Amino acid sequence: MTRTDHADVTHTRAAYDDLADRYAEHVEGHLESQPFDRAMLGVLAEMVRANGSGRVADLGCGEGRLTAHLAGLGLDIFGIDLSPRLIALARARHPEQTFGEGSLEHLDLADGTLAGVLAWYSFIHLPPERIPAVLTEFHRVLEIGGHALLAFQATAVQDVEPFDHKVIRSYRWSPDRLAALADQAGFTATARLVREPDPGERGRQGYLLLVKDH
Repeated sequence: MTRTDHADVTHTRAAYDDLADRYAEHVEGHLESQPFDRAMLGVLAEMVRANGSGRVADLGCGEGRLTAHLAGLGLDIFGIDLSPRLIALARARHPEQTFGEGSLEHLDLADGTLAGVLAWYSFIHLPPERIPAVLTEFHRVLEIGGHALLAFQATAVQDVEPFDHKVIRSYRWSPDRLAALADQAGFTATARLVREPDPGERGRQGYLLLVKDH
């Protein structure tokens, strides 16, 4: 379980628990129509394999679809999510993978034990002032040469922009602003991509690939 008492975390957990089944229905098969998503996930898998194929954590794994996808690309991956209901769905849908409850802000993982981290729209609900500590936590659990892939709603302004996400309050990030915070946490940004919204999406989508090089 998480070790945080922040009210927003409690609210986010409850919101996703309430919507877990509908959320899982909504995203089922979604990756098949998303070439940019598959491309960035493929890059992460290739980078991890090239660096020795250590363990990877899908942080905010939801119902486990991306955990299973990356396992299919050859990664030794497990999933962590805030929502007990989503974890239950992940275990039922992907019994061959390992899933557990946890928080991005307090990872129950030893220093330098991961080869990769995936944070796929999983930090978007956190207040911006807490993101530097989350990036520092990602840096802590990664080995030297480890990679982190972040996906998020992107904004053209050079900062952070709140918006009314369908589940609970969220934030759009400037890729440059997020990369600057990652740099301060000890990462180097090796790639960034912003794509235009698909039908049904309300804005641009961003991807940021980071490496822990020191």
